[in-house]
This record gives sequence, structure tokens and C-alpha cells, in this order.
Amino acid sequence: MASAKEWVDQSVQFFKEVWIELKKVHFPSWKETRAATVVVVVVVLVFAVFLGMVDFMLSHVIQRLLAPRLS
Repeated sequence: MASAKEWVDQSVQFFKEVWIELKKVHFPSWKETRAATVVVVVVVLVFAVFLGMVDFMLSHVIQRLLAPRLS
């Protein structure tokens, strides 16, 4: 089992490596973040409308098919 000093040394080394890797990360600008958000919202709305229309049409077709049999 590792001693306390080894554990501290390994932890310090780990955080040094984490800091080096974080320096390499490209964080998007506000403009890039806003553009990506707009794309996501538009795509979600398009899919929501599409799925809503499909749901409406299928439920309408099923009601017409089943309605004569129910009466």
C-alpha cells in the first residue's frame, strides 16, 4: 500500500497533468455558443412540428378506420 507521501505526490502530479490538459481545451466564444444554441432550438422545433403532424394524421386515420366498426 502506498504511503501518505507517495499518495500526496501522485495527487499533485495528477493535478499538474489535469491543468496541462485544461490549457489545451478550446472553450467556445459567446458567439459560437449562441449560434449552436439557435441551431439546436430550430432543429428541435422542426422535429416537434413534424412529429406533431405525423401524430395528428395517424390518430385521424386510425379514428376513421375504427369509427365505422364501433357503431
